[in-house]
Amino acid sequence: MTTGYNPEFDPTGIEGGVDTNRLPWMDLPQAPGLLLKPLRASTETGMFSVILKLPAGGVLAGMVHLGAMDMIVLSGRMTYPDGPLAGTLEPGTWAYVPANSRIARLVADEDTEVLANFYGPVAFLAGGGGEVASVLTALDVLAAAKARGITLVPSTLAECMQARPEPYHGPAEPLAITGRDAKALVNEAAGLTADAGRAVHPHFIDTRSVPWIINPGLPDIALKILRVSEETGTVSLIVRHNGVAGPHYHLGAADFMVLSGRIGYRAGPPDGYGPGVWFYEPAGARHDATQRIGDEDLIYTANVYGPIQFDTGRGTPVAAVLSWIQYKELADAAGVELVRNTFAGDASLLAWAPLGAAAKAA
Repeated sequence: MTTGYNPEFDPTGIEGGVDTNRLPWMDLPQAPGLLLKPLRASTETGMFSVILKLPAGGVLAGMVHLGAMDMIVLSGRMTYPDGPLAGTLEPGTWAYVPANSRIARLVADEDTEVLANFYGPVAFLAGGGGEVASVLTALDVLAAAKARGITLVPSTLAECMQARPEPYHGPAEPLAITGRDAKALVNEAAGLTADAGRAVHPHFIDTRSVPWIINPGLPDIALKILRVSEETGTVSLIVRHNGVAGPHYHLGAADFMVLSGRIGYRAGPPDGYGPGVWFYEPAGARHDATQRIGDEDLIYTANVYGPIQFDTGRGTPVAAVLSWIQYKELADAAGVELVRNTFAGDASLLAWAPLGAAAKAA
């Protein structure tokens, strides 16, 4: 299946993804109790993407999200004991935390690893009280990565064309899911019941319970639509990509992480990129084709921050544009209910799938 795919692979820039399994866990004084792997940090918007680790028994008390945040639990288990986000998050649970949310406590029941996107800084309160002890920002993540010789994924097309720097040569600390069948985190599971311990509500989504939606125009690509923002146009998804996505432009940026299978796309090696590789597609990026490499289901997480424009080749007319409006229409047509977030003033629509819905859809 790899024959003929990108045989002339010879990257000159620093575009592409980062293999999170090759990165170290870092502790930052601004985020007491947390370890993280840095992926991207924007000095323009303040957004940063990381993989977090909270060791078993760890407690984070007194956090204020100054920007929104979304995450998916990769391994372990953690609990918000009280407040509007009260609940337990296990592997495969996707969560959304609106801006200005104050978290009284977050407890790691087990060693827990999470892929997280922060749309702004996080403040940590002294003793869980009202005084700010520290603030974690994109600049802190950027500085920590630079100090350890880690090149973050570029945020713009111009940065992608810069010369590739010397790669990180320090110790590699693989994710806990390495070597496992990570697609089980999000695939349908038969027999889900209300006492399964992974209840679904408008803040935490058991991705196994959200049915796959087939886009009639792309029959080999299935989606689990998790969040649609009517304010920003951001769409959060799980994608099962077993065909070829034709020529397209990312009119807005996108990020994604491979959970299973291998993906072949622009600037990628002939055998594609595998599980644990995280990507950021800057606004304006073009793919003449994005495809599965091999026979295993290609499944990845995705945040799409703006429309995708499809055509039939460079210089041809626009064939279709896929924006948050079309994603919402896909969910409505498939009977996947998107419910309005219960936080006042937040314009997000989040997936609601009663337990057992995935089994029925299968």
